[in-house]
Amino acid sequence: MTRQEINQAKQKEIFKERNKEIIKKVTKISVKLLLVITILSTIFFSYTTYVSSVKIHTREYRVINKKIPDNFNGTKIVQFSDLHYGTTMSLENLKKIVEMINETKPDIVVFTGDLIDKSYKLKNNEQEKIINQLKKIETTLGKYAILGEEDNESFNTIMNSSNFMILKNEYDLIYKETNNPILLVGLNNQTKDENSVQNAYSYFNEPTNNQDIFSITLTHEPDTVDLIDPTKTQLILAGHSHNGSVRIPFINKSIVNKEGAKKYNQDYYKVNNNDLYISSGLGTNNYVGFRLFCRPTISLYRISNK
Repeated sequence: MTRQEINQAKQKEIFKERNKEIIKKVTKISVKLLLVITILSTIFFSYTTYVSSVKIHTREYRVINKKIPDNFNGTKIVQFSDLHYGTTMSLENLKKIVEMINETKPDIVVFTGDLIDKSYKLKNNEQEKIINQLKKIETTLGKYAILGEEDNESFNTIMNSSNFMILKNEYDLIYKETNNPILLVGLNNQTKDENSVQNAYSYFNEPTNNQDIFSITLTHEPDTVDLIDPTKTQLILAGHSHNGSVRIPFINKSIVNKEGAKKYNQDYYKVNNNDLYISSGLGTNNYVGFRLFCRPTISLYRISNK
């Protein structure tokens, strides 16, 4: 073997050893990377499945408005919304929600739409079990509900049987101790035109009625607020947006915003000098199948005039 051949063989051996070292390093990096991805994926799945999508908490707000009658000072209103039963919300979750609501000792409870997820088919006797749970919600002044875009005939059956008054572009006067009531208006989510929305405020068409009454509006889609005459309501409670479901931490911004909640999707806005509160809801839906940095909530409002 010539010197040149010996050198070539040596070079090949060196290259072979180098390639082995490179392959070894790449394999180590790949394994580490795969391990990190697996760990992060597990953390993400666990957090979105067992924490951010099902760990319900209560948001508390103080609502102050000079139109609120003295006899309503300290009245507690609880809102729950967008249950989307059959997704991340089950019967066990509903039992917990009812317990949490009753723990607040509410005067008024309102549900702002999307009770059963549209992709879920209720099983035998499941409807009756949901009714039995919702019946357990205790209030001193009443339970009210409005429809969401996914609600159908089963919604009417369940809510009526659970002693909720369903408001479809209608209002109700709520009395407490005296003859000085507040007004509760419920907008039907399946009605999108301005005239129908204004018909819900027919109370104000009677000049003999108190035109300065404190008025609360329930609406499923928060963007509907722009169709409302701002002189006819002071407090607006909405759902639908899930506050974006997926949020960027620290800067408090949502990533995905649904139709009907493109303009208003955070938890609070001051609109035409009125208070608009938007529930983050309870369940998930096909639009975004999980929650991230946006836990399911019920909302507690304490109202007073000072």
